[in-house]
Amino acid sequence: MTEIRTHDGQAPGPRRPATAARPRPASRSGVRAGSLPPWSPLVAGVLVGALAGGGYGLLRTPQYTATSYVVAVPAKGADPASALGYAQAYGRVATQLAVLGDAQVWAGVPAATLRESVRTATSPDAPMVAVTATAARPDLATDMADAVARALTRHAAATEDATRVALRQFARAVEPAEPSSPPAALTGLVGACAGGLLGALGLLVRPRRSPDGAGRPAAVPGPSPAPVPAADARGQS
Repeated sequence: MTEIRTHDGQAPGPRRPATAARPRPASRSGVRAGSLPPWSPLVAGVLVGALAGGGYGLLRTPQYTATSYVVAVPAKGADPASALGYAQAYGRVATQLAVLGDAQVWAGVPAATLRESVRTATSPDAPMVAVTATAARPDLATDMADAVARALTRHAAATEDATRVALRQFARAVEPAEPSSPPAALTGLVGACAGGLLGALGLLVRPRRSPDGAGRPAAVPGPSPAPVPAADARGQS
């Protein structure tokens, strides 16, 4: 029987099967991340949102709101229903520059500030116009609401003969005792709800861990031993 030898003249010995690669131990950071409970993003979102919302409520400048009311009164012999229609029209023109230009003299602030801080509202059932002003000081909010209401009645008086509807001061603005802006507790609650919602969304999109792997990286199997040629097998025998 012919013995097969290698290039160096020695007979090839039996080949050892390749050993499988050992999995590397998980790092400390991976163990810590895997040991956290699955609902940890939800709790983290609630805490972060509550702190952010509460901080915003504490650092934000409080705002005060005051409201002044004017009422449209029909002239003698005029249609009472016309007063309701003119009240709607006066509510739309109350924030125009022609009215705010006169109101800025009594309010002591520029017309641009009045345009940003004053809002009007009308009722579909009563011929009344509500003039609401918001400012960082309660006295300034009161002055701005009364100033716009006063300027509006003066402009309505200039056309009273044509419209046969007069605009009268119904109630002056009362200086607010408390700010109208939300307190820090409410903003913190809103922030906690928003953070909890984001945390819940994070739980839905996070990758699921396999139940058997328990968060550990899977071992990569080693290469299988190469088959021995038939000639080598006959030579070894």
